[in-house]
Amino acid sequence: MEVPAVLQELGVVLGVAVVVVLALSHLRLPTIAGLLAAGALIGPGGLGLVHDAARITVLAEIGVVLLLFSIGLEFSLARLRRLWRVLLLGGGLQVGLTTLGVLVGALVLGVPAARGVFFGFLVALSSTAIVLRALTERHEVDAPHGRLIIGALIFQDLCVVPMMLAIPLLAGHQGGVGAILAVLVKAVLLVLATVLLGRTVVPRFLKDVAATRRREVFILAVLGICVGIAWLSSLAGLSLALGAFLAGIALADGDYGHQALADVLPLRETLASFFFISMGMLLDVRVLMERPLLVAALVVGVVVLKALVGAVSAMVMHFPPWVAVLAGLGLAQIGEFSFVLAHAGAQAGLLSAGEQRVFITMSVLTMLVTPVVLHFGPRLAAGAAHLKRLEALIGAHGPHHLEGTHSAALTDHYIVGGLGTAGRLVTRALRESRLPHVCIDLDPEVVSEARRRGESLYYGDITSAEILERAGIHRARALVLLLDDPLGAARAVSAARRLHAHVPILVRVQRLGDIADLRDRGASEVLAGELETALEAVARVLKSSDLSEEAVARLLETLRRDHPHGAMPPVPPPPALLPPPPKEGPEQQEYRH
Repeated sequence: MEVPAVLQELGVVLGVAVVVVLALSHLRLPTIAGLLAAGALIGPGGLGLVHDAARITVLAEIGVVLLLFSIGLEFSLARLRRLWRVLLLGGGLQVGLTTLGVLVGALVLGVPAARGVFFGFLVALSSTAIVLRALTERHEVDAPHGRLIIGALIFQDLCVVPMMLAIPLLAGHQGGVGAILAVLVKAVLLVLATVLLGRTVVPRFLKDVAATRRREVFILAVLGICVGIAWLSSLAGLSLALGAFLAGIALADGDYGHQALADVLPLRETLASFFFISMGMLLDVRVLMERPLLVAALVVGVVVLKALVGAVSAMVMHFPPWVAVLAGLGLAQIGEFSFVLAHAGAQAGLLSAGEQRVFITMSVLTMLVTPVVLHFGPRLAAGAAHLKRLEALIGAHGPHHLEGTHSAALTDHYIVGGLGTAGRLVTRALRESRLPHVCIDLDPEVVSEARRRGESLYYGDITSAEILERAGIHRARALVLLLDDPLGAARAVSAARRLHAHVPILVRVQRLGDIADLRDRGASEVLAGELETALEAVARVLKSSDLSEEAVARLLETLRRDHPHGAMPPVPPPPALLPPPPKEGPEQQEYRH
């Protein structure tokens, strides 16, 4: 019977995947590496435990659709407008320079220009699924390099459509221009229709569904919207995944986007795991045995080329070298949509069967090394941070960098790093309290918008010793780090402590595991989102009882002290972070907004 065969294969896949992931977790390797390795082990090119990978591939395709749908739910139109510069400039440079680099290499080797351009398309795309999973696990989605990577990935996904349409032209087939125009018109109409539905019909429909108070009906409605728009996308000649991404954007700006994301996440994580396993199954060990040097050279060449192109693209946008290195490493693999292009290119005669086998094997290997590269990426980025001459050459401090005349007028002031939600609240409190302060952020759009409002916000890398000196770290009252980047926060603490041994440093982090490292680096006080949220919940529960405020405060302090990450290290306590403000001098009066 068919059903037992399916269950047997699923049992093998799940069992081996769990064992391999657990084994590699002891080596501190991420989950994605384990899933890819498990697929390579059980696939036709490995032990052959799963002979028919088509069933797993179907689940994987559904997983990719749900993954892109959930990404769209997290990237509303408002957020995409914030990323437009990174998306168009960063993504355009990355795709264009990668394609150009591969084309030049192909021409040198005597490959025709049309095939060279096609090979460039294959290499230019990166893996949205793998990189986003890794960034999410590392809490780096909103970090500077995370924004760069996501913008480039979205641009790449949008480029899949014109790349697919260009294949007939590259293969010398006639009638390609008319087909391209027809599909582009359909694509534009689909995007407009999706946005219109997301603003009008979908919210009313989900409101009626939510009124039933039946969660299963709501989940079915959300999945129906996702599948329906993805299906319409495929009819227009676009990919299913891109249609699902548009469906997510259509829901993101409404009242039910957060609930839709919460309901889809468990299913997405499960099916996305099948995608990684199916990618690993494509690895053909026989190709490695037959042409090991060729495959190794291609893997190294692709990873190095894409890492360099990604880093150069980031530095052209005035990001510091350490951010550029992390962004380049995050984009240094072949993407899942490249397999779709390769299949279409093979049918059009641009890729032979042997070349397709080599390409797939090489691509899977780049995916396998990506989690490992990202794991060790911070060490490489730390070395790149010392490239001061390169940083000055590319103008990484940006158009609104701190000026010496401004910082010289500041004394006993607060330096705030990061202007997210917490940063905006702290800055507003300082401004309304008329306390001197200066804010530094690495998002040029945020900086420009804040400066138009007359706020004292500057573009710069808070982890740079030069920026901290210009901000007046030696005269500062306190340094407040509210970054969405744990690596950047750690580097900023180290740089500030080297410059000023006694300045109070307050750091906000998301993970409890980052507390110990930050304190070792010299942070005076560390607020962990997980711990502080839990303590706030405890406080609200206890305050609803008959306990006195003193008893509640005492118990909260005990819980904070007894938590594994809550105890302060055995060093003399630093000066109070927020001492009483001094009397205003002429500098402070002059600084008022």
